[in-house]
Amino acid sequence: MRVLENFEPKEVLKYFEEISMIPRGSGNTKALSDYCVSFAKDRGLFVRQDDLGNVIIKKPATKGREQDAGVIIQGHLDMVAEKKTDSVHDFMKDSLKLYVENGFIKAKDTTLGGDDGIAVAYGLAILDSNDISHPSLEVIFTIDEETGMDGARELDMSDICGRYILNLDSEEEGIFVAGCAGGAKVKAIISYRTVMTEGIKCTVRVEGLKGGHSGVEIDKKRGNADIIMARVLREICSHVYIECIGIKGGSKDNAIPRECVAEILVNENNIAEVKNIVNEMDNILRAELLSSDGDISVTMAENGFGAYMVIIPEDFKNILFYLNTIPNGIQNMSADIEGLVETSLNLGILETEDNCMTAVSSVRSSVGSRKKYIMDKLNDIAEKAEGFTEVRGEYPAWEYKRTSKLRELVNKTYRELFGKEPKTNVIHAGLECGYFSEKKPDADIIAFGPDIFDIHTTEERMSIESVERCYRLIKEILKNIH
Repeated sequence: MRVLENFEPKEVLKYFEEISMIPRGSGNTKALSDYCVSFAKDRGLFVRQDDLGNVIIKKPATKGREQDAGVIIQGHLDMVAEKKTDSVHDFMKDSLKLYVENGFIKAKDTTLGGDDGIAVAYGLAILDSNDISHPSLEVIFTIDEETGMDGARELDMSDICGRYILNLDSEEEGIFVAGCAGGAKVKAIISYRTVMTEGIKCTVRVEGLKGGHSGVEIDKKRGNADIIMARVLREICSHVYIECIGIKGGSKDNAIPRECVAEILVNENNIAEVKNIVNEMDNILRAELLSSDGDISVTMAENGFGAYMVIIPEDFKNILFYLNTIPNGIQNMSADIEGLVETSLNLGILETEDNCMTAVSSVRSSVGSRKKYIMDKLNDIAEKAEGFTEVRGEYPAWEYKRTSKLRELVNKTYRELFGKEPKTNVIHAGLECGYFSEKKPDADIIAFGPDIFDIHTTEERMSIESVERCYRLIKEILKNIH
């Protein structure tokens, strides 16, 4: 007996349970990709599988719907593979152990993979059905969304004809996503020369900040330890001559740095003055960040006299110029969606090593032209500091459209089915929809899904009732779209 066979919608949960038997962590999706291909061939449907493992399945329109505009149903095959520390689960070969508790589907000691296994289950159920009215369908399953959206980026859509796209990769029922930020990682590189000199080595620390995700928490206006350290060092340098041994702060470009450490060399006659400046900056920053980062701490510790390799003053000046000049945090708020951050950036990684300072900023914007402007600005500042920038991991925005026939239909349908007022949202993070909107600029796109909580954790759980409601919604949209 299967765990989910007595729950509705049976046709959807049947496939969710089947794919849960197939290991599908990011980078390990071939087996599920092949399963989808076999599914299509067994039913005589057109199927295309590319070299990466992306799968496209096409199903003709039901009788009388041949002239209606086609619909694309899309989700991703991979899941985040996390388990509890004492779990012996092997994500390369073991099936997920599903169970139901208080109306929620869970997996024992592991992530559930509702993100985005439920999209695959919805797609397969609709393709397998003979009693759902629909226009021509193109169901797209992409690989490795969770680790960089590689599948969507490389997907050939030259034979895709659908006008409407239902992206089923969202986790809050009744909240319909209508746009997302594009982004890029911009690495500034400034070379420096060193010289051996003597003095008292001191360690300056900025710590106690809350940090957070640079997309989700950027609107909290939390302090950035890397930016704060640059400000502290600039203040010291404006009063006292010091030399810099090195700086290091942050480890992920998409995380707001909570700590930053700088090692400086100070003349023994200036130690007291430098300490006073550090203490003063500690007081100033505590007052400035009282609401967002009340536990911030700026300290200095002496580490003894010695000879050290330091960055020559001219090059250290260039480094401080870059760090104190670049924009950081929110740059623009959306004019269309109240409270939405439109454009932002976060200096996430800062380090000096091998005679190079590298500073990596995560740039996000739901308006492509503004993303480019910020990237150009970072490059201009780096060049003024006698450095340059490199761009990697760039992905496109899915820009919000003021008018959308699909959005109107989805909102109207949800309201009529469930008697609740839907919400439209634009997120300050990346979705595969960015690539689909880039490859099919005229497509009308919406993203939605059932309630899934604590995704990417071992506490992930998916509401069965919400899965059923979303399936009803999808079927009703397919019935009325044209």
